[in-house]
Amino acid sequence: MATPVVHQYAYRAQKAFGISLAAPIYADVDSFPKPDVHVRLFQYSQDGRFFAYALPTSLRILNADSLEVVQELDAPNVVDFNFSPLATFISTWERPTKLEDGAQHKNLRIWSVATGQQVTGFTSKGTESWDVQYTANESHAVRAVSGDVQAFSPANDWQLFGKARVENCTSVSVSPGKNPSVAVFVAEKSGQPASVKVFSILSLSGQPSVQKSFFKADRATIKWNALGTQVLVLTQAEVDKTNKNYYGETGLYLLSAAGNFDARVTLDKEGPVHDFMWSPNSKEFGVTYGYMPAKTVLFDQRLRAVHDFGMAPQNFISFNPQGRLVVLAGFGNLAGKIDVFDRQTLNKVCVIDAPNSSHFEWSPCGKYILTATLSPRLRVDNGIKIWHCTGTLLHTQSVDELYQTGWKPRLVDGVAAPFGNQVPAAPAPSAAVKAALAAAAADGTKSPAPKAAGAYRPPGARGTATPNIYKREDEGGSSFNLASGANTPPSRYGRGSPAPGAGSNGYTKPTGNGVGGRYVPGAPPPAERQDGGAQGGGKKKKQGGGEQQQQQQPREPREPREPKEKKERKPRPAAATDGAPPLDIPAPDPTPEAAGPLSPAAAAELDPVLKKIRNLNKKLKAIDELKEKRARGEKLENTQVRKIDGEAEVRKEIATLTALTDGAAPP
Repeated sequence: MATPVVHQYAYRAQKAFGISLAAPIYADVDSFPKPDVHVRLFQYSQDGRFFAYALPTSLRILNADSLEVVQELDAPNVVDFNFSPLATFISTWERPTKLEDGAQHKNLRIWSVATGQQVTGFTSKGTESWDVQYTANESHAVRAVSGDVQAFSPANDWQLFGKARVENCTSVSVSPGKNPSVAVFVAEKSGQPASVKVFSILSLSGQPSVQKSFFKADRATIKWNALGTQVLVLTQAEVDKTNKNYYGETGLYLLSAAGNFDARVTLDKEGPVHDFMWSPNSKEFGVTYGYMPAKTVLFDQRLRAVHDFGMAPQNFISFNPQGRLVVLAGFGNLAGKIDVFDRQTLNKVCVIDAPNSSHFEWSPCGKYILTATLSPRLRVDNGIKIWHCTGTLLHTQSVDELYQTGWKPRLVDGVAAPFGNQVPAAPAPSAAVKAALAAAAADGTKSPAPKAAGAYRPPGARGTATPNIYKREDEGGSSFNLASGANTPPSRYGRGSPAPGAGSNGYTKPTGNGVGGRYVPGAPPPAERQDGGAQGGGKKKKQGGGEQQQQQQPREPREPREPKEKKERKPRPAAATDGAPPLDIPAPDPTPEAAGPLSPAAAAELDPVLKKIRNLNKKLKAIDELKEKRARGEKLENTQVRKIDGEAEVRKEIATLTALTDGAAPP
């Protein structure tokens, strides 16, 4: 009987760093030498032979099985690093700096894992796509720089093997497989359409084997199938000119490396492409697309729909390494619900509730799922959970401020087939899960996992059926139509639908007798009078030609006021009365001396010369303030210096105007 494989995973947090074993041990590896300083980043090699982590002063490489130190590279301030496919080389990237001699800083350095020596270096300023890309057998390494796609030969001291001139090249992707190709994306610029060109790596200077042009593409995500025969290209535009999607427009294209097939993937639901992934068999791929609830469909290599998984709130798709199981999940701002499907039968295996998850990863054997809540995406409930593919929670580990976690890789060829026709049963959970289940049972809950918060419902709507207009499309609601807004529930007091009981203007609420009054949304309705009358007591209402006197409480009589002496008024002309009582208008005083002399300020307002003198005095005051600033050593602007130079002209103009006014000066 073969010995079961015990999988290994690593984790990194603010105050913790370690390597643990999964089922059935569920414990940290005590032989792992933990560093005394903070670890910035860790990574396993693709074949699982090495484990490396970055320290502030160096990069340490360990044997992943024995956990012994293999090399310690003199590479301080490493921001990111990558292993080559066969772990022959390791690339480090640090932030570019200016050197004292003026030479370019080769912040991308490539080291030999066997010797620990630097073999070459390049200048790479961008944080995205900074590393070189290798072929599967490491015979060639490709990088894009300044509109050139360059190919190097690592076996021949990294000599330049060939290059292709591609203007406005933004990203490249090297295919796996025995006959590698290079896919180059050229972004849209100056009215020219974007394009994807596929070159054979052995003839970069020649013509591309396939080329596809399209508009509305600022960046692209390129994914090859495992054989390297076909490539999927997801194009994204930053701005959606139709204003239908806040995140821009997307398009998905399928191209063949041989150049005998290229087409756009036709998607029958409006909305963006959330995720897409090739199956490990290289014959089909899955796409999750459309406005929420999104739709997921499997396509074959000729773009024929194989299976429709239906609609659900999902934005993530993943095949296990053997291609037997498919996971559809909703992460990010969704609830974290994970649906596991059997690809062979296309039946749902289980549903896993993993709210607040920000990391998902299959184990190399395809039986276990690792989910984690990482910081700073979320700073609460940070930790790791390991699930069986049947939905059983096997292990949970809480880690404060968890930054990174991941499985130790294993080659798929070296891992036995996970199961045959039947999905295997889950092993026994760890002691941490048993303790959490016991604590949850004591609290009256069924699961130790945090329950996802549902949609808010007001107290008046709780316990009742949800109207169809508020349901999602997969729950029987109407389909999403952003242009018409037909599926948007009407606002309670919106412009298109006035408040309940309101009139056409949205403000008038008719009462029982048909008379309208002011209606304030949220205020209690006005009380109706017993006789059916409207508010506003004391007024008479005419109905059917009759009069009804409103009942009102009698008022107490007021005391008569003493008569005042009346002033003499000028009678209003008879022609202007029109039957109205005459207005009491006081007669003007015929003597202008009664008003008294004007104040200096009023005189300045009336005399334009005095007003001009007052404005010039303000300029002199501003000039004096500028002189004080210059005396204190403050730097003046050119306009302020010119203002000081014009002081003499201002004083001369003031003297001239003052002489015209016989020496009178404004206040």
